[in-house]
Amino acid sequence: MKKSRGRTGRKRRRKRLKSFMDGVNCSHKLEYIKLKKWLKERGFEDSNLRPAEFWETGRGLMTTRALQAGDVIISLPEKCLLTTGTVLSSYLGAHIEKWKPPVSPVLALCTFLIAEKHAGDKSPWKPYLDVLPKAYSCPACLEPDVINLLPKPLRKKAQQQKTMIQELFSSSKAFFSSLQPLFAEKTGSIFNFSALEWAWCTVNTRTIYMEHPHRECFSLEPDVYALAPYLDLLNHSPNVQVKAGFNEQTRSYEIWTNSQCRKYQEVLICYGPHDNQRLLLEYGFVAVDNPHSSVYVSADTLLKYFSPLDKQRKAKLSILKDHDFLENLTFGWEGPSWRLLTALKVLSLPADEFACWRRILLGEVSSARNEQQALGTAAKICQFLIEETQHVLLQISQLKRDKENLKTHLALVEMLRSEDLKILQKSAEILRNLNLGT
Repeated sequence: MKKSRGRTGRKRRRKRLKSFMDGVNCSHKLEYIKLKKWLKERGFEDSNLRPAEFWETGRGLMTTRALQAGDVIISLPEKCLLTTGTVLSSYLGAHIEKWKPPVSPVLALCTFLIAEKHAGDKSPWKPYLDVLPKAYSCPACLEPDVINLLPKPLRKKAQQQKTMIQELFSSSKAFFSSLQPLFAEKTGSIFNFSALEWAWCTVNTRTIYMEHPHRECFSLEPDVYALAPYLDLLNHSPNVQVKAGFNEQTRSYEIWTNSQCRKYQEVLICYGPHDNQRLLLEYGFVAVDNPHSSVYVSADTLLKYFSPLDKQRKAKLSILKDHDFLENLTFGWEGPSWRLLTALKVLSLPADEFACWRRILLGEVSSARNEQQALGTAAKICQFLIEETQHVLLQISQLKRDKENLKTHLALVEMLRSEDLKILQKSAEILRNLNLGT
């Protein structure tokens, strides 16, 4: 008797664990019940997708039936989408149309999100606003201590993102003030910096690409954004293929899958063939074992390995700059990129082979010695980056102990750096084999 009870218990535990790995259904939660009801009123019919919490990706959507390649994952009616058209047909429309110089489509969407969030229960968009993240993990929202731990190229882009939001806020103050007649409270307290940062991150991380005709009341920046309630719960995987777009016949935004998906499994879509730095910058997350990921080598790091006394150094750098070979130099899952090796070959050229630089840029071999030197230098750079990454990972683990409030963001950077380390170690192994071979 005991034995069979143990087996049943084990089975039950396995079942619980399996359901946790598959995803925990959240469709009974009040915010999702309200959202589905709100979407239904706007013409959205769906019987297959359920909000759920997943072990690896967090909040997402699971399917209640197996999906085959060619199936429609979701079809969201135009009425459910939040676009600049929605904003113009609201109480904000007349103010936006009058304002000079014209506001950008992004600012129009941000203004609407802030105003509707402030309206609370009075907002017709409340069921959607209630399921939006309260905070974001894009680099723009990270503390300086955390930004400093990012790889150099991403650190620079994170600073640019921060500056851009600050400039948008400063340049929009007069426009926000012009909306005062619409509000009882001071617009300064409603449209503050943290409200704009939240709204900007919502637009940047959650909009789908949808072209809209240019309107005179907007600046010349492309109007290609639409917020898609419920659809934006779909998480990214670099390993799936989907087709997405607005269907003029059904007047709905539709996503079709090119992959299969088991019943009760998370439905994943692909946001594009982005590397992890781009995913973190634009969406605030990192993908494990991302096939598109690579580790960038800055020009400063590259030049550490070449003598400043080389008489042709200036000319070599000028050649690489003119032919765009000082940017996007990377290590990937398959080793150093062709661009990185090409830059190293040019920089390694001795005086008697310098005239061969054109051949190298075309992918030809200058000499066995030059090839060997480039591979040797690539191995040294790779080793330097491995040690640098390990050092940063050590710093992160210490900070996680000391700064409880930064734990979530630190874990994100730790994941990025751990993925980088895997790529660099793989590259080092490939280079060892290549160097042994030659």
